[in-house]
Parts: sequence; C-alpha cells; structure tokens
Amino acid sequence: MTTATTLKLNLGPQHPSTHGVLRLILELDGEKILSCEPDIGYLHRGMEKMAEGLTYIQYLPTVDRIDYLAGCFYSELLCRSVEKAMNVELSERVKTIRVILLELNRIASHLLWIGAFLMDLGAISPFFYAMREREMILRYFEKLTGQRMMYNYFVFGGVRSDIDYLEEIEEIIKILPSKIKDYEKIITDNPIFLRRTKGKGVLEQEVAFNNSITGVNLRASGINYDLRCSDYLYRDFDFSPVVLEGKDSWTRYKARILELKESLKIIGQGLEKLKSNEKFEQNLINPLTVKLPEGEYYNEIEAPRGLASIYIKSTGGDKPYRLKWRTGSYYSVNMLRHLLVGEYLNDAIAIAGSLDIILPEVDK
Repeated sequence: MTTATTLKLNLGPQHPSTHGVLRLILELDGEKILSCEPDIGYLHRGMEKMAEGLTYIQYLPTVDRIDYLAGCFYSELLCRSVEKAMNVELSERVKTIRVILLELNRIASHLLWIGAFLMDLGAISPFFYAMREREMILRYFEKLTGQRMMYNYFVFGGVRSDIDYLEEIEEIIKILPSKIKDYEKIITDNPIFLRRTKGKGVLEQEVAFNNSITGVNLRASGINYDLRCSDYLYRDFDFSPVVLEGKDSWTRYKARILELKESLKIIGQGLEKLKSNEKFEQNLINPLTVKLPEGEYYNEIEAPRGLASIYIKSTGGDKPYRLKWRTGSYYSVNMLRHLLVGEYLNDAIAIAGSLDIILPEVDK
C-alpha cells in the first residue's frame, strides 16, 4: 500500500520495452523501487486448454507459437512425448538433424535478444547487426521448412524431410564467429553498457533456486546445470556448459555470448555426423493412429529461456486429457519482484531485459 511519500507506477502493459504485454506495478520512493508486482494474463492464448480438444497431430502445428522465437524446442517436446510413449526410436541421422536445427534456433533466439536488449538501453546499431546475422538463419529455415518462425518441421518419429542446403549452414557457422567478436568489441567493455548492467539485478544462487530459475540465467549465477548434458539427443556431442559467477545483468549478457559459441561448436559436429551417415531413415508414426496409452507423461529440454517441459495426462484416447507446459519466461517474470527491489526506475528495463523474457511463453 502506498503512503504519502511513495508513488505507485504502472510500467506497461503497453510499453515499448516490456517484451510483450506485461504490467509491472511498481512502488517508488522517488526513483527507488520499493516493490514490484508483475501482472500477467493479457494475451489470453489458451494453448494448454486448446490441447484438450485437438488430436495430437492437430495440436502439433500450434506448439511453435508457445515461444515464437524458439518454436523447434516445443515441437521437439511434443514429438518426444509421443515417441517415448509409443516406444519409437529415432534414427541417428534424424537425431542429428534435430540437434542442428535446435541449435540454429537457439542462436537465432539469442541474437534477437542481444539486439533487443541493447536497444532497450538506447543502442540502436547492435540491433541491426544482430538482426543481420539472424536473417541468415531465418532464410535457411525458410528454404528448408517454408517458414521463418513457425516451422512445424519435426513430426512424430522424424522430420518432414531430409535436411538440405548444408553448405548454407557451413557458411553461417563460418561467418558468425567473426561477427560475435564484433559484438563484443562494441558491447562488452562499453563504459555506458557497463554502468547500466554491472552490479545491477544481482541474482543470488539461493534466490534462483527458490524461484525455479533455469537456463542461462541460472548458469550466470554460478550454478552448473545444463539439461543438454543429460539429453539423449546430445549424447554424442562435445560441448561445455557456460557457467559464470557474476550474477548480474552484465554476466547474463556475457553468458549468452559464450553460449552462441558453444552452439556453433555443436552445429559443426552435427554437420560432420551427417556427412558420415548419409542414409536417411525414419520411424514415422501414422499421425491418424496416435493414441497415448493411459497414464502420465513428462519430458523436458534445455530451451533458450531455460528449462521447458511438457506434462500430458492421457486416458488412452487420441487427445490429451490434460496438457501443461513449463516455460522459462514464466519464472523469470516472477523473479522481477525480487531483482527490482532496491534498484532505480531507470534500471528496471535493463534488468528485465537481461532475463530474456517473452510474454507468449508466460501467457500460455
């Protein structure tokens, strides 16, 4: 409750830097934030309830929209649930194709975040640079899948078609390392950027644990937890989870920059695997006959914004009885009630931006 000396301010829901339709109810003492209450639910998407009225194959094309910047991860989760429930094993080539596309999607997502984060802080040029490189990936996805965002490329037991245009992926992973160096020259030690991010929005390990934070935001607080290390798709890939100790907004930026490099390493290994395993085999499931045996099913994956998971309760029919999604952004929004307290109003957008929040993942 406000007093005579404090002010209640609505940041959003319609604000150019809130990364979606998000309302933050701030209590201010001058420009110092005393409390923050996130208010969500403006998008009215109904993704979970909609699943109850659709067959699994009818629902599959819609799940890319849960995180429209990283749709491959949610397609993979639904496909994985059906495949495991029906005891279908993916071929090695299909596994490799999925890993390559997942990591390309992760890079595209991180590039958009870098550009949007810097634009939130008033730097326009980095946004155009990051979008320039992201465009290479989107053009590849468009050529392969016919879509720039909602790919619908993964299907039960495989993928829509064998991967093609590998020379374009090779060109992407050849160009990106030098571009990432350019980003670092412009951003990492920029004195204005440092003043806006160093020591701001410090996320302590205990707070992160207690609020179910995962993904890059967790690893930037010094906790070594990357679900890819135990994911069956990544079993034969060599990479190192990015774990940093800074805990602040700058460290979360640095962790995503380093993760871009690890994703490029994984993609390079995937291309080599494809060249040594050219036989394209699939164990496709007839989508019209998909019925999950009665029971409960849970699967998870390391998505760009943290752990993503799916829970399905089945009664044995061709539709889920109940379906729930767990998304990283949902928990990151909740973190704002902790991270913004004691900070100043002009740092609120920088701290929120450092968490890589998008609201479609929240209002699901």
